[in-house]
Amino acid sequence: MEAKKTYEFWLEDSYFDEETKDELRSIADDANEIEERFYRDLEFGTGGLRGIIGAGTNRMNIYTVRKATQGLANFIIKEDAKEKGVAIAFDSRNMSPEFAEEAALCLAANGIKAYIFESLRPTPMLSFAVRELGCTAGIVVTASHNPPEYNGYKVYWEDGAQITFPKDKEIIGEVNAITDYGQVKTMLRQEAKDAGLYEVIGSKIDDKYMESLKKLIVHPEVIREEAKNVKIVYTPLHGTGNIPVRRVLSELGFTQVHVVKEQELPDGNFPTVSYPNPEDKNAFALALKLAKEVDADIVLATDPDADRLGVYAKDVRTGEYVSFTGNMSGMLILEYILSQKKALGHLPENGAVVTTIVSGKMSREIAKDYQVELIETLTGFKYIGEQIKFFEQDHRHEYLFGYEESYGCLVGTHARDKDAVVAVMALCEVAAWCRRQGITLCGQMENLYQKYGYYKEGLSTITLKGQEGVRKIGEMMERIRSEVPEQIGGLKVTQFRDYREDVLMDYETGKKIATGLPKSNVLYFELEGGTWCCIRPSGTEPKIKFYIGVKGESDAAAARKLEDMMEAVKELAA
Repeated sequence: MEAKKTYEFWLEDSYFDEETKDELRSIADDANEIEERFYRDLEFGTGGLRGIIGAGTNRMNIYTVRKATQGLANFIIKEDAKEKGVAIAFDSRNMSPEFAEEAALCLAANGIKAYIFESLRPTPMLSFAVRELGCTAGIVVTASHNPPEYNGYKVYWEDGAQITFPKDKEIIGEVNAITDYGQVKTMLRQEAKDAGLYEVIGSKIDDKYMESLKKLIVHPEVIREEAKNVKIVYTPLHGTGNIPVRRVLSELGFTQVHVVKEQELPDGNFPTVSYPNPEDKNAFALALKLAKEVDADIVLATDPDADRLGVYAKDVRTGEYVSFTGNMSGMLILEYILSQKKALGHLPENGAVVTTIVSGKMSREIAKDYQVELIETLTGFKYIGEQIKFFEQDHRHEYLFGYEESYGCLVGTHARDKDAVVAVMALCEVAAWCRRQGITLCGQMENLYQKYGYYKEGLSTITLKGQEGVRKIGEMMERIRSEVPEQIGGLKVTQFRDYREDVLMDYETGKKIATGLPKSNVLYFELEGGTWCCIRPSGTEPKIKFYIGVKGESDAAAARKLEDMMEAVKELAA
């Protein structure tokens, strides 16, 4: 009944425009749809908003965006930080420019200057702009790699990273405290400009960003010699990566860059892919077709907001293109950075690599080999970005590289979020270096496997939409939490971590200690033989995720172990 009442309020109140009301009238006879759209407010989580575009309190629309921005503005004012302003970027999704504009005008109406990009930009460029402009905060309107019907809204703080505890909780509190849309302020764009509270930004930030990236090249002489010989196919998947990716490659001398024409231009409907995610092999269909036509060495795809990079590389032994997971491409870049910096005498004694608890474990061996610290955080690149801030504050470590399994990494500290543009640049440098050594990316990956072990990772996902889905996911987590298995897939559990309860139980020693990480609804199992499993509900999608990792003595052995564990996890979820 509450959903129906809220629905009727939206229909009757003069605050909501006629276009919104027409959309709501069209569902007047669909009780389930009314319930789904109005049974709750779209949750402002620890990173911001994400949801289906449409009218309703549980949807992404100008009203939910304004409300979120008013909450952010209230927090900024309480922090006495309104003078520095807020940077705003948006991607190619439907309604992204409109939502960015609404956010800017709400901030301006609260006396907070908005710096808004003139057109779509990658998420990492927003992170860069926040620090470059000295802003208090940043907003990027994106739903990353979600399906076309989604959009989202992420909040960054002055360090350029997504908000983390305690600011995330405090901002959430301010957003949730707004119960009356009449409390939300806005103003006309011209009024905001006249008041000096609305500034369009663009090429100057772009140029500085590009210069920051190019400074990160380890071997400029290798790039000069080999860049022209590396054949690259690239697709931005209708997103924001097209211009910056092509620009950085061009300025470095990579002349053989073939762009997938069908996916070159921004389009929020993503007409050539059902799911614009470089983790999905189907997203590479057109790119791989072009790669075979031009005999490309590597095939690259960035997601709509260009913070994730997907990779295929040609295996010269078979002539086929091999998919590289985020863990694999991350290891190629990581080992290259560490080995080459060491060779040049530039590897710092207090160097650190940062990753997440669900990412591949080869990095542990590589970090150990090069005597650098490996730090694991909770899932989400914001925690990796947070570590960079800590390093700057206490000087204990110097950041070298950060990566996560979901195809995101960061070379350098120009941004504090994963950056597919710099990842493209770094991976192409690795490809150029490999070419100089007479090997391919596939050959180099095999070298790493032979040296450090055959690591493989998998992800099993269960999608449960709507209210019922949220309830079932919660029940599944509680059941596993309360009935911790002694074995999974025939392998003994040696250690169990419940991050929500902040408990680490070591079954081999019998010791029970704190996890040392922030509280989060995550369950983690260490198993014998280097196998592990981690379970968590998605923070942005109606899914529960089961992450799995194994180590084998050969590629085939690791593949068999992974397959067995994937089956075992399905039983755990049943």
